[in-house]
Amino acid sequence: MNTKDVKAYAAQNAETPLREFTIKRREVTAHDVEIEILFCGICHSDLHQVHNDFGGTMYPIVPGHEIVGRATAIGDHVTKFKVGDLAAVGCIVDSCGKCRQCEADLEQFCEVETTFSFNSPDKYLGGATFGGYSESIVTDENYVLSVPQSLDLAGAAPLLCAGITVYSPLKH
Repeated sequence: MNTKDVKAYAAQNAETPLREFTIKRREVTAHDVEIEILFCGICHSDLHQVHNDFGGTMYPIVPGHEIVGRATAIGDHVTKFKVGDLAAVGCIVDSCGKCRQCEADLEQFCEVETTFSFNSPDKYLGGATFGGYSESIVTDENYVLSVPQSLDLAGAAPLLCAGITVYSPLKH
């Protein structure tokens, strides 16, 4: 799989601060959207993961799961986005897509494996997934949201976690 180097901010262990770091991102595949990250919120769970408060943190870790940016490349089979569209990515970037939970649009309960935007096994490149404290991200279009042009992008980023945390229970 072809990759490219991307600038990011990573912690090397639980005691070190985030520092500039170079990561690999995959080139887009048929169903992927590449997003230039313009804003990424800072969530308390990012800090918990960086400090290994939950256990299981894979270092180096590039946190960030409240991602807003602009599509810069799309795969040949992408239908929901075009280059230049505003786009957002939350905490889930992949799942099996076929189990009972995924088919019910409950990917967070995937019976096979939910992949989070950071600190999950990366099935494409190996190692761990890297989050939004980076220049760009590549994600399957099914996990990318369209962002209206009218929204303040800096204000929209936290909606990908804090906003959905409140909205989802109210909806259900």
